[in-house]
Amino acid sequence: MRFYRSFYITNRFFFAAGTVIFLFIVGFALPAISAIAEGLFFLSLAFILIDLLLLYRIKEGIQLERLSTEKFSNGDDNPIRLIIENQYPISLNLQIIDELPEQLQIRNQVFELSLISGEVKEVRYNIRPTKRGEYSFGVVNVYASTFLSIVRRRYRLGEEKDVAVYPSFIQMRKYELLAISNQLQSFGVKKIRRIGNNMEFEQIKNYVAGDDYRKVNWKATARKNELMVNQYQDERSQQVYSVIDKGRVMKMPFEGLSLLDYAINSSLVISNIALKKGDKAGIITFQHKVNSVLPASSRNMQLNLILEHLYKQKTGYKETDFSKLYITLKRKVTQRSLVLLYTNFESVSALKRQLPFLRKIRQQHLLVCIFFQNTEVEKLIDSPAHDIEEVYTKGIAEQLAFEKKLIVKELKTHGIHSILTPPKELSVNTINKYLELKARGLI
Repeated sequence: MRFYRSFYITNRFFFAAGTVIFLFIVGFALPAISAIAEGLFFLSLAFILIDLLLLYRIKEGIQLERLSTEKFSNGDDNPIRLIIENQYPISLNLQIIDELPEQLQIRNQVFELSLISGEVKEVRYNIRPTKRGEYSFGVVNVYASTFLSIVRRRYRLGEEKDVAVYPSFIQMRKYELLAISNQLQSFGVKKIRRIGNNMEFEQIKNYVAGDDYRKVNWKATARKNELMVNQYQDERSQQVYSVIDKGRVMKMPFEGLSLLDYAINSSLVISNIALKKGDKAGIITFQHKVNSVLPASSRNMQLNLILEHLYKQKTGYKETDFSKLYITLKRKVTQRSLVLLYTNFESVSALKRQLPFLRKIRQQHLLVCIFFQNTEVEKLIDSPAHDIEEVYTKGIAEQLAFEKKLIVKELKTHGIHSILTPPKELSVNTINKYLELKARGLI
């Protein structure tokens, strides 16, 4: 624990010091009241000395510990706890200022509390990082004052600490728990009835009351002279690739996070769900070239590899080259897979430049294009127009929203699945689509 001492003066100190100087001058100017002035002078000086003595007679009168997780979740509220103990024999008033990472740009967070002698209190607060990477915490500044509040003593407590901000593992765990408890539909994730019979044979077992009579295996029944039924399991070990566009179209911010960060958080969620469902999950990132490929796998360490893989991804300013993505998929992903492509198209013309490569990818894989609604545009459409300028603005907003719908229609024409979603609902809508495609037996 690092420990420093510092002396800080308050408004009361200035008042006391001013009183002392005033009385000192009056004592010389007016000899008639010099005795009173002298008494008040020494009384004021005594209060200052008493306050200093109360604060500085104990070397380490305040103890503090900062508690937080080793990793923070991007885009989520991450809790931090400050445990403060007063080891003075008197009550204290405290002001606490934590030196937060510069990325947060929080400069007005001050906690004030009172502690009696020997009391321990806890201060809790949350931080919401919006960028992945290393966040550096400084020490915690604690300003202590007595009931006199003439001076304050500063303590610099706690330890400097670096915390890594990873893609949203809090969101991942939330959807994982919902998937395990079959409660995904309560968060808008649809429960879809399976169409057809796309299941793999597992074993023949004895008939038990409640088994589907249509699955009776009559040959096995005849051989064993007992009623036997076929048992099936859902097809598993399908490959699910989250393909993330890191070009300039993904730098657009929404509530502090870029579209790339939303895509990364969603990729982590859908990869975890796919692994829980017995499928294989992989990651591909690309821009003007393919930056990284993590082959799809269902091994035990795959989720940790995906998390570390996504942690270091950053957007760039170059235009995305879908031809390089097509070549990489053709060479490195030979098995038919579900390809969830996170990108963003703002116009039909932007889509048509990339459409030939999307059609080629669709011939080899089940392709789902995931792109974003501009929620600010939607707000403009819903707001009333009061003058000619606002009418023009609203008309442009409606045109932009209509372009997005045309993109969905164009993709559907070429047999490409699509998800047009607000950034906040990205994970839910992606899980919906994955479960729908599984239910329809398309993967």
